[in-house]
Formats: sequence, C-alpha cells, structure tokens
Amino acid sequence: MTEPSAAPARRYSPAIALVLALAAFMQNLDGAIINTSLPQMARSFGVTALDLSMGITAYMLASAAMSPLASWMAMKAGERRVMVVAMLVFTAASVWCGLARGLSGFVLARICQGLAAAVMSPVGMSIMLRYTPKSELMRAQSVTVWPALSAPVIGPVLGGYITQTIGWQWNFWLNLPVGLIAAFAILRIVPPTPPEEAPPLDWKGLALCATGLTCLLAGFQRSPQPGSERIVAIGLMIAGIITGLFAIRHLRAHETPILSLEPLKRPSMRFATLFPGILFRCLFSSAPFLLPLLFQVGFGLSPAVAGSWMLGYFCANLGLKPFTSRILRRFGFRNILFFNGFLAALSMLACVFTSPHESRFLLMITLVFAGATRSMQLTGLSTMMFADVSSEERRAAAGMSSILQQAASAAGVPVMAFCLSVAQSVYGHAHLGLPELHIAFLVSAIVALIGAIGFAKMPENLGNEISGRA
Repeated sequence: MTEPSAAPARRYSPAIALVLALAAFMQNLDGAIINTSLPQMARSFGVTALDLSMGITAYMLASAAMSPLASWMAMKAGERRVMVVAMLVFTAASVWCGLARGLSGFVLARICQGLAAAVMSPVGMSIMLRYTPKSELMRAQSVTVWPALSAPVIGPVLGGYITQTIGWQWNFWLNLPVGLIAAFAILRIVPPTPPEEAPPLDWKGLALCATGLTCLLAGFQRSPQPGSERIVAIGLMIAGIITGLFAIRHLRAHETPILSLEPLKRPSMRFATLFPGILFRCLFSSAPFLLPLLFQVGFGLSPAVAGSWMLGYFCANLGLKPFTSRILRRFGFRNILFFNGFLAALSMLACVFTSPHESRFLLMITLVFAGATRSMQLTGLSTMMFADVSSEERRAAAGMSSILQQAASAAGVPVMAFCLSVAQSVYGHAHLGLPELHIAFLVSAIVALIGAIGFAKMPENLGNEISGRA
C-alpha cells in the first residue's frame, strides 16, 4: 500500500543524515571496542576469554533472527517511533552489559543489543531514503558511511584506554549519553511517520528467513574451529542454505512476504549487494583480522606496534573520504568500481610479498594504498546501492541490503580463518606462520580480481543521477 506520507518534501537534510550517522556510529563503535575488553571481562566473570565469545555470537544471531521483521515493524508502528524505541533498547542493553556480574547476564544483554541493532540499521536507512532525493543521495551517504570507516580506528584505541584506566564497563556505558542524544535528536529532527495499514505478518516467511540466517551465520562463525566443531559448522551452513532456498521460494509465491525480493531485480541492488559487491564486503570485513596477524604472527611485532601500523591503514580509509564524491562524479560508478576493484586486488597481492625485513616506508605505502582502495570501493558500493530503487521499494531495499551486508561481514573473518587453517594443514606447520598468511592474502587478491571483473557487466550510466555525472 502507498504510504500516507509518500510525498514528503524530499530535500536533503544534513541534520537527518548526521543523526542517523550518529546512531550507526554507536553500533559500529560497540562492535569495534568490545574485543579490547575481553581479557579483563573474562577475569571479572571468572571465565575464559573464549567463553566470552558467546556474547559476540549471541549478538550476531539475535540480530540475524530479528532483521527480517524490521520493515514490517516500521510499517506497523511508523519509522521514527520504531527507530527511537530501538535506539533506547540498544542503549539500555548497553548499560545492562556494564552492570552484568556473570556470563549469563552479559549474554542476555548482548541478545537485547542484537535485537535492537537489527532494527536500527534498515529503518535508519529507510528514513534517509524517504527524505533524500536521488540527486542528493551521494551527499547523504558521505555522512552516513563515515561510522563504518572511523569506528575501527577509534574503537581499539579508545577501548584499550578506557579498559586500562576506568574499567571495561565504561566501554558499554559510553553508549548511554550517545544513545539518549541520538534518540532525542531523531524526535526533534525527523518528521513523524504515521503507521500504515500493514499486511498480516508472514509468520512462515519470518520463521524460514530467521532460521536460515541464524544457521548460516552460526556455521560461518564455527567453521574455523577444528575437528568435530567444523563438521557441526558445515552442517549448520548446509541447513542454512537449504532453509534459505525454501525461504526464497516462499517469498516469491507469497502476496505480502515478510521480505520483498523485488528490489533485487534492480541492477544497482544486484551489483552492490549480491555479485560482485558481496565479495568485496567479505574481503574488507576480514582485513582487521588478517593484518594484525600479519604484523604480530608473521613479522613478530608487539601488539602496540602492530596497532600503530593498523592506524595507518584505517587513517587512509578516512583520508580519501573527502575526495570520493568528486572522483565518482568525474568517472562514474561503473568505471570506479571496476578499476578500483583491480587496485584493491593489487593491494592485497602486495601483502603476499611483504616480509619482516620489508622497508618500513614501502610497508606504509602498501597499507595506505590498501586503505584508500577499501574506502573508495565501500563508498561506491554504499552510494550506488539505491540508484534505481523506487520510493515504493525503499523500505524493502533497505531491509534486504542490511541483511545481505550483515551476512557478508559475518562471513569474511571465518572464511579467511578457514583458509589459514587449510594452508597450515598443507604446509604441515604446528603453528600459524608467514607462509599461511601469504596464502590467505593471495586468495583475497584472487577473489577481489573476480569481483572487479564482475563490474564489467554493470551499465555505464547506472548511478549517474546520484553522482551528477553528465
């Protein structure tokens, strides 16, 4: 059904883009900051750091199970109201994480965080698309993309400092003022969106989608573990794929499915969220995992020194950001995603030939090059995603893109960890070393090359309305 307010004054609002970016930053920072707190949290709870991984897994699975329901909730209760409630729940759950006195309480709090996060991302994107004309979408995306680029820079440094000085609890309590300010700002800035006449809830579609996603992502998370755990992981992934196929069949046949597949018929959505865009999202999500291993395990550097090298990589991500819009406007999405994809593959290939005796200058140039290509590719994918999506499809497109991006990001690290495990078995080494890491980067380069070639079939004029290219 057409929205009651389907014809709002669609004029770019920097305030709306900024407050939605603040909400996204809170989510991204929470994910980047928690890893630095795990050892101290484990001591506080009297468990091992490995046990605490349950909290990370619980967050991810709860988010996957809730994601298909976000669009229906926004239709039923109104986008602004759902967004504010989700942010307040996420903020309250963050406070609960800091107050937890045991592993079970912490895991329950993380589940609540995951449920709220699953709603915030697609509904926030839908709000931005509602009030932003396509000609201004690149300006809006330039604001909303920065949390994904800046949180990995700020998170580990800030998390380590807070953990050492005032305690790990404050890593979570930091979300309290941020969440309250963001929720209040949304109430003040975003116009109210009245509820719509939502169709009956597609319970079967919800169950199939939630089950398929959780099984698939749980399988990805467990796949790097050896022995029987890997067999369980493969079983979960197979179950997730089979359930997903049944879900797709159901969604295609249902009149009002819980997730509409119609946006995937649009070339911009297919190229950005399926092939080849999903390959680059998997690769880029694995970079914060592979690069520290290269520096610490491969080169024998201390965690502090390795962290300083990582800072160079992420600063390059941010450094190129002010120029990405001009570059996209000058050359167009197809040309940039195609040629920059080759440059991203080249940056990963360069890591194959690095060694502990490498010139520090050359190593920094390699990292800056890799960070800049990552920034360009991610910005291009995120901005082009909704180029030919109609206003009627924006909510479904936001929900679908959020789920596919989540799946790609969740798959990146486990796939590379599995690659390292196979390489270690082939070499017959008792411990992970530089040769295995070089193999992982070689595989990454090959995957990036395949992804770059995939953009050759993308229409050259796709996204010109967004970029402003003549």
